[in-house]
Amino acid sequence: MKTLVLAALLAPLVPAADQATLDRGRQEETRACVACHSLRIVHIQRLSRATWGRELDKMTGWGSKIGDRDALLEYLVANFGDDKAPPAPVLSQDGTAKK
Repeated sequence: MKTLVLAALLAPLVPAADQATLDRGRQEETRACVACHSLRIVHIQRLSRATWGRELDKMTGWGSKIGDRDALLEYLVANFGDDKAPPAPVLSQDGTAKK
């Protein structure tokens, strides 16, 4: 329990990635991810750093060639981390949510 409290208190002290790293991560996302699926499947996720890391490991195991893993991980956490608001639903032409 003490470890969890300490981790929660120290979490804000972890420096955010700089913009150059985030830009490299976005480029890596386009290069490495789009080959197999649309970015929507990535962008609707809200995962923790550890879970994003496991996803990158899984994709690498399935054959994805990730050149700058650290930058990609930083980009995913910064933009689609578990602390981000859920994405807006995708609506059909009549304004109802698509399933």
